[in-house]
Amino acid sequence: MKAILDLDTGIDDALALAYALAHPDLELIGVTCTYGNVTVPLAVRNTLALLELLDRPDIPVFAGPSPDGFQPSEISSFIHGQNGVGEVALTPSDKTEDAQSATDFLLQAVRDYGDDLVIIPTGPSTTIAQAMLADATFAANAHIVMMGGALTVPGNVSAWAEANISQDPDATDYLFRHSQDVIMVGLDVTLRTLLTEKETARWRATGTTAGEVFADMVDYYIRAYATTAPHLGGCGLHDPLAVAVAADPSLVEVIETNMKTDTQGPTRGRTIADETRLSQEPTAKVAVGVDNERFVREFVDRLEELFRTVGAK
Repeated sequence: MKAILDLDTGIDDALALAYALAHPDLELIGVTCTYGNVTVPLAVRNTLALLELLDRPDIPVFAGPSPDGFQPSEISSFIHGQNGVGEVALTPSDKTEDAQSATDFLLQAVRDYGDDLVIIPTGPSTTIAQAMLADATFAANAHIVMMGGALTVPGNVSAWAEANISQDPDATDYLFRHSQDVIMVGLDVTLRTLLTEKETARWRATGTTAGEVFADMVDYYIRAYATTAPHLGGCGLHDPLAVAVAADPSLVEVIETNMKTDTQGPTRGRTIADETRLSQEPTAKVAVGVDNERFVREFVDRLEELFRTVGAK
């Protein structure tokens, strides 16, 4: 399966990128960059640097749209660091983003690959909604596995809203109302998939620069989680789980329904079933259960193997 990632490249996005490269059933053909954990320009720089680190500078990177004057929230900068990657200094890439827009790349990819392509957004839905607005056939034909939302648990920026959805609830509502095939991988399942320093020690032990960089990033992430959510005992693997589900949907149990996002009032950002379409054929699947042990095991093993193969210090 060919894959496109839409990343706001913070720490768990970096993990999603590495996992897409490491997974034997995915072929990453491009990365579009959005805003959220960081600004779009910083997401582009982080993505290019990480692709260089992982020996895949050939993969094109595209800049997506962003609200004027956007700056990350204080809590995002605390969790991911001011530079988005836990204050780890990445070696800058000599490459730059592709001249083609993220929207045009997505539209062309769906036309070219159809059912052989999955799109994995792990930030706000802005770029995906823009592609749907640009061409109705995109909404009809794109297969989307998104990280975002919360159905059976509270949000993480308010009692209702999850962080990605809160950035652009209108875009997510548009996505839900127009997509014909979307899987929502939200906090219901991602907070059950946890990583600890026991696992990052394995990556550090590879003796490679990539292993050390990713261990340093994730250890920073784990320390942030110890402050914001000490009851979890580790950091949530939000974005990597969406990548895993794109490759292997059997990892999760789902509810099939039609979804919407509240765009006004105190519940703005809430992702919930659309009461006006309950009797219609469902177009969304919402993950509510996960084989977390199998996922975490495969994730840690595959990244350890990847880090061993991308060059020693």
